[in-house]
Amino acid sequence: MDWIISLPTHNLWVATTGLVLGVIIGSFLNVVIARLPVMLQRQWAHECAALQGSTGIQESARFNLAVPRSQCPQCHTLIAWYDNIPVLSWLMLKAKCRHCHTPIAARYPLIELATGIIFAIIAWYFGVSLTSLVYAWLACLLIALFFIDLDHMLLPDQLTYLVLWSGLAWAWYGGSIPLADAVLGAMLGYLSLWAVFWAFKLLTGKDGMGYGDFKLLAAFGAWHGAQLLPVTVIAAAVTGAVIGMIWQRVQQRQGQPIPFGPFLILGGTIALLWGHPLLSMYLNWVMR
Repeated sequence: MDWIISLPTHNLWVATTGLVLGVIIGSFLNVVIARLPVMLQRQWAHECAALQGSTGIQESARFNLAVPRSQCPQCHTLIAWYDNIPVLSWLMLKAKCRHCHTPIAARYPLIELATGIIFAIIAWYFGVSLTSLVYAWLACLLIALFFIDLDHMLLPDQLTYLVLWSGLAWAWYGGSIPLADAVLGAMLGYLSLWAVFWAFKLLTGKDGMGYGDFKLLAAFGAWHGAQLLPVTVIAAAVTGAVIGMIWQRVQQRQGQPIPFGPFLILGGTIALLWGHPLLSMYLNWVMR
């Protein structure tokens, strides 16, 4: 069904090309992760001021994914192109700004490298095909959502809805699951966490999660159908419990809220990759 001229799978050159392309796109994802929350906060502040009838709304400097150019957050020096080469520049600069020597976080090259590795794996298994493009697109959206939620406890609708509609479109095209299964998975994914949210709120008077989590589970339901929703939720809960306890011990901050989105993304990814074998193992164990 792929309209792209397919090159062989399990091909080293194709995988290497995927690695290089992924590292470059990972650099752009770093920009999205850093700037999209700021863009949304500015938009919300402007809308709130307008609703309150404020007449003194000041137009802030233009800020989007392209403007202004990347600069050091400490000395505000513009970053030259040769200092902005994914992974390599960080290594050559020894993880420090060329001008003020402020340390550059290792997270930036790690995101670039992780994106490259994911692209290489996709290219290795699917070659040059529409399937590769679709799963690379999904990977980019999930990486951005993972780190934005980790930083800001925010799952932007602009990205979550893209995951949802992409899953439905892929099912409509015939590339993953039947469209009816995708629609049912999206509906049940949203409603299941919505029900848990309100049950918890009625019992405790507190919010246990955000509405973005409902939308994210609905998006995964559109990709793998309703059958694998339990795998997604259980895998998310287990990874969240384990990593959450370790994180609170390391940080020594008991009771600090932890975003659930990154664990939903881990759980959804596990379900996409190994959901059916895991579900079969569980059913066999129960019916023994």
